[in-house]
Amino acid sequence: MQREFNFDIIDEIKNRWSPRAFSNEEVKKEDILAMLEAARYAPSCFNEQPWKFILSYELDDLNLIRSILVDSNRLWADRAPAFVSILAKKKFDLDGRDNFWSKFDAGTAWGYLSLEAEKRGLITHAMGGFKKDLARERLNIPDEYELIAVVAIGKLGNKEELATDALREQENPGTRKKLEDIYVEGKF
Repeated sequence: MQREFNFDIIDEIKNRWSPRAFSNEEVKKEDILAMLEAARYAPSCFNEQPWKFILSYELDDLNLIRSILVDSNRLWADRAPAFVSILAKKKFDLDGRDNFWSKFDAGTAWGYLSLEAEKRGLITHAMGGFKKDLARERLNIPDEYELIAVVAIGKLGNKEELATDALREQENPGTRKKLEDIYVEGKF
């Protein structure tokens, strides 16, 4: 199904989606660092920049990340040659209060990261399907941070190499709600 756009928007947004078919071709560390640079410039509440990223691209680190993923994600994510884990700091550095907006801010940084990946010809797929307690232990995550997503990064592979028919059938850009269905004017 072809995506339909009501307005002319940047190509990186038009072309970005979350494939599961990864090639096992290596990704340059410089490309991943450029993606993190893009994420670094995301806006945040009080300019706190409450995100932290764990980059995994060496074999031992890749195996560690794979070990914390739920089985349904491992079916396809095991082929990804790199991962970035996204964490959000729970409290403000400014005054120690709970930072209600930290996940929102980290999500914005993820959006910037994904668009820079698209610009560089890479694909990304963010996952919430990971074992939280095991991840905290194995990734040595401090208590003041929460792991909110693990992002598989790589180059687009062949969907015919996906493990199941169901995965192969889903391997298309997702549909979107109509523009008029996602906003109201004035009041809800």
